[in-house]
Amino acid sequence: MAQKKATTKAAKTAEVVEDTAEGAKSRFTTALDDAKAGAAALKDGKGGELMEDAKKYGGEAKERAGELAVEGKAKASDAIASLGSVVADTAATIDDRFGEQYGDYARTASRSLQEASAKLDAKSVDEIGEDAREMVRKSPGVAIGVAAVAGFVLAKLFSSRD
Repeated sequence: MAQKKATTKAAKTAEVVEDTAEGAKSRFTTALDDAKAGAAALKDGKGGELMEDAKKYGGEAKERAGELAVEGKAKASDAIASLGSVVADTAATIDDRFGEQYGDYARTASRSLQEASAKLDAKSVDEIGEDAREMVRKSPGVAIGVAAVAGFVLAKLFSSRD
């Protein structure tokens, strides 16, 4: 009797599993057919126009981003060079107030800033991007730290404007 109940229960469970599997297969087939029909409609109808528009706008956005990156690189280079000039101009004052050793530190910092500005001017935006990627690959911890500090500084700048 126990064996008959177990066999009956197993048969019912098998039927439920089979019905569920067939139902799932049916829903999957319907979804797949709908997806194929949607893709065909996009290809044949207005989807082709939308894709062309998207490609056009994507190209324009990429071109504009490149222009902005070049402008940003030039502004950053100019800012670094200006900072180097200011430090060089104040080196004599630092000599008088704090001693020649500290003035030498200022002159060394000024030269370093001028060299960094020249290197930045000499590189293309693509080269700078590749250098950044390489730096992140070599030392991801430093990259995360730099990003955190930059985020903190930007947050302070924008929060002080409120």
